[in-house]
Amino acid sequence: AKAEASVVPPSIKRFFCMNDIPWLTIIGMDAGGYASLSPESQAVLQDAPIIMAPPRHLASLPQLSGDQIVWPVPFSEGIEKLLTLRGSRVAVIFSGDPFWFGAGSQITQKLDGREWRAIPAQSCFSLAAAELGWPIEKTVQLGLHSASFSRLRPHLAVGQNLIVTVRDGESVDPLSEYLIETGFGDSELWVLESLGSVTQKVTKTLAKEKIKRKFQHPLMVGIKVLGPGKILSQASGLIDDWFANDGQITKQPVRALTLSALAPQKGQHLWDLGSGSGSIAIEWLLSGPSMKATAVEKNSIRAENINLNAAKLGVDWIEVIESDIMDALNKLDRPDAVFIGGGFSAELFAKIWEIIPAGTRLVVNGVTIETDRLIIDSAQNFGGQLLRFEYSQPKQIGGKSSWKASYPITQWVVVR
Repeated sequence: AKAEASVVPPSIKRFFCMNDIPWLTIIGMDAGGYASLSPESQAVLQDAPIIMAPPRHLASLPQLSGDQIVWPVPFSEGIEKLLTLRGSRVAVIFSGDPFWFGAGSQITQKLDGREWRAIPAQSCFSLAAAELGWPIEKTVQLGLHSASFSRLRPHLAVGQNLIVTVRDGESVDPLSEYLIETGFGDSELWVLESLGSVTQKVTKTLAKEKIKRKFQHPLMVGIKVLGPGKILSQASGLIDDWFANDGQITKQPVRALTLSALAPQKGQHLWDLGSGSGSIAIEWLLSGPSMKATAVEKNSIRAENINLNAAKLGVDWIEVIESDIMDALNKLDRPDAVFIGGGFSAELFAKIWEIIPAGTRLVVNGVTIETDRLIIDSAQNFGGQLLRFEYSQPKQIGGKSSWKASYPITQWVVVR
């Protein structure tokens, strides 16, 4: 068994260099440049025939014998170039720990595990936490160098500490603007320039002071969240006011019950079919950073609202498909859960049941008598759980109040 485990397929073997050493070495470098690298990393660079890195990293290198290639923009072009060098000995350099909000995983997902090795440097998040004295395990860490500042939204709670990367030295002002717009302009900011280098500088300010100057890149920003802004609930069922909608929205109490029935688990993918405002898909994504959701909505205005709501609530990675549901089904990546909040039909159910994998959870909500009948018939044939519920809200009648009941809702939950 050991002998078999050590056999390397010929398709991978040809990419090794001498003595079965991987052809690619991924090196992490902090702001201290070449001088701050470990002896191992320096030895690799001194011996590498090809060195590939962003301009800032190449500029920090001493005179070396290897050919130097600038990593291009956009980043994906660099990966394409790197793959053409497969089989040559190549060292690539990125900032800090390349596998902590870095470029490392984007490269290695294209390779077999035996084609590469990595020598990481200290993460910029670790350096920032050490400078600020913040416990890193209790500090939210986000990579915002290539993402919207709205990714902050789920984490904006008074007293929360965050450490974030930003695109460049001019990004501090728009970051401050975002915090002001969301009601957290009182937040304290620590701008950490050239972190880890001899020229490191830390500037403390408040978001609302909006210091309009260019900071030296690379930099990190520490944020202590303060201010009267609205805080997102951690429970399912956000108030409806969070979502732009035209009336087609799964209301807060129903949404809470529906998300409970969908039972999101880490890394799972939801189909929200006939998504309306996108409230179900968006709250599914809010349950964890590794969650995936596809919202299918044929109405163009509603599809636009879904994108706006997702951006507002910091889950802008949602996939929105503007299409009829039946036309979209065969084009979607397979789900772990499916929600149908309207438009349920025998034809739609038959198609979904045919293509979804075993173990997929299906949740259907129905309001009309026709949908109610279909749900009950389907449950009799395919099993699952049925639930009927309604809720009431107070309404003024003259000078007094009474309870106004909502339409009763039938919910069917079944596992494929």
